Amino acid sequence: MKIAKHLLLTAGLLAGASMAQAAGTLIYCSEGSPAGFDPGQYTTGTDFDASAETVFNRLVQFERGGTKVIPGLAEKWEVSPDGLNYTFHLRKGVKFHTTDYFKPSREFNADDVLFTFQRMLDKNHPFRKAYPTEFPYFTDMGMDANIAHVEKIDPYTVKFTLKKIDAAFVQDLAMSFASIQSAEYADKLLKEGKPQLINQQPVGTGPFIFKRYQKDAQIRFVGNKEYWNKGEVKLDNLVFAITTDPSVRFQKLKAGECQVTTFPRPADVPAMKADPKLKVMSQSGFNLGYVAYNVKHKPLEKLEVRQALDMAINKKAIIDAVYQGAGQSATNPMPPTQWSYNKSLKDAPYSPEKAKELLKKAGFPNGFELSLWAMPVQRPYNPNAKVMAEMIQSDWAKIGVKAKIQSYEWGEYLKRAKAGEHDSMLIGWTGDNGDPDNWLGVLFGCEAMNGNNFSKWCYKPFEDLIQKGKTTANVGERTKLYMKAQEIVKQQVPLTTIAHSTVNQPMRKEVEGFKVSPFGLNSFYGVSVK
Repeated sequence: MKIAKHLLLTAGLLAGASMAQAAGTLIYCSEGSPAGFDPGQYTTGTDFDASAETVFNRLVQFERGGTKVIPGLAEKWEVSPDGLNYTFHLRKGVKFHTTDYFKPSREFNADDVLFTFQRMLDKNHPFRKAYPTEFPYFTDMGMDANIAHVEKIDPYTVKFTLKKIDAAFVQDLAMSFASIQSAEYADKLLKEGKPQLINQQPVGTGPFIFKRYQKDAQIRFVGNKEYWNKGEVKLDNLVFAITTDPSVRFQKLKAGECQVTTFPRPADVPAMKADPKLKVMSQSGFNLGYVAYNVKHKPLEKLEVRQALDMAINKKAIIDAVYQGAGQSATNPMPPTQWSYNKSLKDAPYSPEKAKELLKKAGFPNGFELSLWAMPVQRPYNPNAKVMAEMIQSDWAKIGVKAKIQSYEWGEYLKRAKAGEHDSMLIGWTGDNGDPDNWLGVLFGCEAMNGNNFSKWCYKPFEDLIQKGKTTANVGERTKLYMKAQEIVKQQVPLTTIAHSTVNQPMRKEVEGFKVSPFGLNSFYGVSVK
C-alpha cells in the first residue's frame, strides 16, 4: 500500500501510555496487516476488522456478540411467498464519510446498493473493468449465479430477485463482504482514472472514518460524529497497532500501550487472568483448524493416500502442545455448536502402522514427498501453525512421507493457496453467519473451488446434498441433508480436522462494552475506555 506515505509514526505513538490515556482513544494491538480495505475482495478477519467492522455497514447486520440478524442500512425487509424476492426498505438520513479525499454531495440511497452488488454480479461492470478484481465470498456461496437481478424500486427501496431459494440469503447479506460502498465515490474514482483507490482509501457509512494506514505499522481511524446509530460511537480515535508477535502484544497490553489485543498464546492466558489490570473474555470458539489436502495434486487424488496421511497425524499430541488446554479435538468440518452437526461420526484411529499399509496399497511403499504450508499468523483456530506443521512433518516422516514446510506473508499465502499451489496446508475457518452452508458450501462446495475450497475437492454426491440443503426452507429437512453431507466428507477425507479452539480476548479493565464475536471479528462501536 502506497497511500499515506506522509504518515508520521512518532516515537511516542505506541511507546508508553501517553496516547493510551488520551481522552476517547483506544489502541488495538492487531495481529497482522490487512491486504486492503474493500471488504468484497477478502475473506479473513484481519481484513474485515480493518474495513467492514469499522468503516462500513451492511443492509442487515449481526447483533454485537451474537448471531441474530438485525436491521442495518435497511430498516426492514419482506420476502415473497415463493422465497425468491427480497425487498429492502432503506434507512433515510444516512451520511457517507467526509474525508481528506472525498466529500459526498448526497446521502446514502438505493444507487449505492445497486453499485455494490452489480459490481460483484457483472464482470463487465464499468468499475470492475477499470479495476478488475474477484469477490471470493460472493462466488463461493454461489450468489453470483443465484441473484437474477437487483433493482431500484424507488430511491429508498431495493429488490433482489433470486433464481432459486436460498435459505441463508439474509444471513449472507449481514456478512462483511456485503458492505455497502458509495456509488458517488466510485464514480469520482472512475473519472479520475484511479479506481484502485477504493481498496486503499475507503469511504463508508460506518462508525469510524479511515484516516491513514502504514503497512505493518498502524491504521488510524476517527469516530464518526454523524453516525446514523446515535450513541454507538464512544471513541474519538481508534488505532490499530499492527503487532505480529503475540508475546509483544501481551507486553504492550500489560504496559498500557494498547487496551485490547487478540490471539494470545495459550501459555500466556493464565498470567493475563492473574493480572489485576487485565481481563480475559473467553468463550467456545465457533471455529475449526484443519489440514487441507489438494486433491488435484498427485498422489493426493488417491483416497488411500489421504486416509494414510489422516491416520498418521497424532491429533491428541498436537492439541496438547499447540492449544494447551484451550482446544478440543475436531471430528467434523463444523463445530458442535452448529445446528445440523452429526454427532454419530468418529475419527479414524491414530495408527502409523495402518497408514503404512494404506500407502503400500496405493503404490507408495516407500512414501513420497509433498509440501506442507504453515500459516504465518495466529488465528482463533490455530494459535501456532509453525509448531503444528513441525509436529505433522514428524508424524508423516514415520510413514515415509517427507513434508517440506513452506510459508508466505498472509495475503500471499491465501492468494497462492486459492490458485492451488500447495499440496497440503494448514488453514481454518470461523463461522460467518450461523448457517451450515457457511461451512460445507464455502469450504468444500464446487462453487468455492477458486476460493476457500483449499482442498480443490468437487464431489457430486456431496454437492447434490449441499445444493439441495441451501434451497430447502424446512430446517428439519436441511439438517438431514447436512448430516449426510458430513458423512461423505468423513469418508472421502479432503481434510484432516484438527481442533476447535476456545477464544480468549484479552483487554485492560478500563475497556467497557466490548463483546466477543462468535464470528471471530473485532468491533469497536459501542466500546469505550474509562
